[in-house]
Amino acid sequence: MPTKEIVSENQRKMAKAVEVLQDDLKSVRAGRASAGLVENMKVDYYGTPTPLKQMATIATPQADLVVIKPFDPAASKEIEKAIKASDLSIAPIMDGKLIRLNIPPLSEERRKQLAGQAKQLGEQTKVSIRNIRRDGIKHLEKQQKDKLITEDDLDKGKKQLDDIAREYVDKVDLIIKQKSNEIMLD
Repeated sequence: MPTKEIVSENQRKMAKAVEVLQDDLKSVRAGRASAGLVENMKVDYYGTPTPLKQMATIATPQADLVVIKPFDPAASKEIEKAIKASDLSIAPIMDGKLIRLNIPPLSEERRKQLAGQAKQLGEQTKVSIRNIRRDGIKHLEKQQKDKLITEDDLDKGKKQLDDIAREYVDKVDLIIKQKSNEIMLD
C-alpha cells in the first residue's frame, strides 16, 4: 500500500474520531434545550436498546423545553424510564401522548461539571487521534521494512501523519473551547 493511501486512510479515521466527538457533545447539556440532549439516548423497546430519535419526534418549542412525541404511544413508559435512568437529572412530565422535559437553568457548579465532562470527551478523542497516528506510522515502518516503500517515503509519510494529527488535535481543542464557552455563558 503506497504512502499516500496509508496517510489518507488514517486521515479519514481521524476525521471520524472528530465526528464522533461532535455527536457525543450534543448530549452534553448547555443552558438551553436541545434535541441533542436525548436523541441518542437508548430506550428499551421490546427488548432492544433503540435510540430515542428512531422512536419519537423531538422538538424544542421553547429555550427551556424539550417535547418528545413517541410514534408508538405504548413506548411512553419506557421512554420515561430511560430519561429517569439517564444522567440528565431532569424529571420527565407525562402529558397525554407527549413527554415534556423542562430544562432548568444551570448552577455555576453544574456548568463547571459539564465543561469538565466536555473536556474529558475531548481528551479521549485526542488520545484516539494519537493512537491512529501511531498505528499509521507503524504501518509505514512495516512497509519500509518489507521494502515496499523507500526511507524517504517513510520520513515523508511520518511527517504528513504528524501534521494531520496536529491539525485534528487543534480542531478538537477548538470544538471543546466552543462547547465550554457555550456551557459557561448560557
